[in-house]
Amino acid sequence: MKPIYVFSSGRLSRRQNTLFLETEEGKRPIPVKQVSEIYVFGEIDFNKRLLEFLTQNKIPMHFYNRFDYYVGTYYPREFLSSGYLTLKQAEHYLKPSMRMKLAELFVTGSLENLRRVLGYYHRRGVELEDVIQNILELIESAGQAQTIPELMALEGNAREVYYHAWSRILPPEFALDQRTKRPPTSPINALVSFLNSLLYALVLGQIYQTHLDPRIGYLHETNYRRHSLNLDVAEIFKPIYVDRLIFRLVNRQQLSSKHFLRESGGVFLNDKGRQMVVKEWEAFLQTTYKHPTLKRSVSWRTTIRLELYKLEKHFLGDRPYQPFKHRS
Repeated sequence: MKPIYVFSSGRLSRRQNTLFLETEEGKRPIPVKQVSEIYVFGEIDFNKRLLEFLTQNKIPMHFYNRFDYYVGTYYPREFLSSGYLTLKQAEHYLKPSMRMKLAELFVTGSLENLRRVLGYYHRRGVELEDVIQNILELIESAGQAQTIPELMALEGNAREVYYHAWSRILPPEFALDQRTKRPPTSPINALVSFLNSLLYALVLGQIYQTHLDPRIGYLHETNYRRHSLNLDVAEIFKPIYVDRLIFRLVNRQQLSSKHFLRESGGVFLNDKGRQMVVKEWEAFLQTTYKHPTLKRSVSWRTTIRLELYKLEKHFLGDRPYQPFKHRS
């Protein structure tokens, strides 16, 4: 099974056990048993019968607007939900010490992977020792934080230091002097925002395949936001999945100014750039490596699911959670 990305405008419909995507390029059948998720970037028409069909086949559908902003997800009725596990998740949120411990682990896991990504380039001749030392000090400080806002501020400080170091890794035209989001004001900001949104949706789709409730987060506040657990887990994987892919695409000159456009006061990937980035993103997720604990090959997509299983065991009291650390 694999995700389907819809870039063109048209209509998505069903006929018996087959999805059909009809665009100006023609009508294409999509066997539903081969689809794990659907990512919609174009203007797509569909009806309630399609949503019923997606629910029956347990297929989430993620929506993006014309500026590549994540709009939301059609999240079918949970089919693996566990009342007991949901209660344990809520317990870990409602008890301050439990919540704080998990939030700290998400932050330290994220910063440790930042450090390891920097270490990879430092060993290859990029002078990053001062930045790495700064990140190490911030990791040590995380254990002294008393509140969630303190942890969030610490992570923000680390990200600022880390992003400034990108000018030593990337060519000048892709330097990240300032992180801007809505709208992104440079090609590098557009890349970060777009790939982050793909990661958030990826984690959400993997949560759907577990017993976890995506509405209960720990670092990111569980309030009026529909989903927050995926944002927590994504923090750990941003350096490995998003940042390393950006470095590779830019330094190998697969991406250039021709893949971006300026519109409505911001900078965004154009159609060609978006499709190329998605292609490389999917190729990365399908890449396998030897898992240090399982001692067998797993894909980077599967790695997210394994991380969620670790959280399930933590909530159930089977094994304390430890965030994934990349072997750079």
